Amino acid sequence: MTHDKQRPLQPIGPLVDSIPADRPQREAITGRFVTVAPLDPASHGPSLFDAIGGLENTDLWYYLQSGPFPERAAFETYLANRARSIDPLAFSILDSRSGDALGLAVYMRIEPLHRVMEVGSVVLAKRLQRTSGATEAMFLMARHAFEGLRYRRYEWKCNALNERSRRAAHRLGFTFEGVFRSHMISKGRSRDTAWFALLDSEWPARKAAFEQWLHPDNFTRDGKQRVALGECHGR
Repeated sequence: MTHDKQRPLQPIGPLVDSIPADRPQREAITGRFVTVAPLDPASHGPSLFDAIGGLENTDLWYYLQSGPFPERAAFETYLANRARSIDPLAFSILDSRSGDALGLAVYMRIEPLHRVMEVGSVVLAKRLQRTSGATEAMFLMARHAFEGLRYRRYEWKCNALNERSRRAAHRLGFTFEGVFRSHMISKGRSRDTAWFALLDSEWPARKAAFEQWLHPDNFTRDGKQRVALGECHGR
């Protein structure tokens, strides 16, 4: 903590690099298991609907502001609107082997001036959940935020009742910061929001943990992990 020379008794925060971060663009981020690609409704829509749309996938949208989408026409309209937006900026998660789009995620609440943004609206196909590809997608987006775009704070927010999302944030290395009570109205219901964040000062250690977990040596021949990601993060 430092002090203002003009008002020596008033504590203020430390000086930081105040050059704004770069705004994320529609560019692909390629990994070993998945590619995080700008949402393209024409090419990604059919496989996305099969993966996260339809009656059989209504539970994937339970805690989100949008969805579910049992009908293809409504889903296509949703994708078209997402694709036009720059905040949130939507990406599809593509399986590297098949090329199928198996999920969606966005960068949102993008504030280059303060170098803060959020990852959100994550919807993963059931066959992508709990896989190396799902973890790699979140790693790729975080790495791009910190190393490619120079953000200093990367946020994760979810309905405070969404235990699965809260566990995912903790597993991915985010730090729980508290609950904003009566923060939103979601689908006609009051929502308390749990806030998590990852900072640029924490990123080198978190990156090393991701890379340790994703390394081929961490998996048996049948694909089972030897060390959990939480253990790699020291949790």
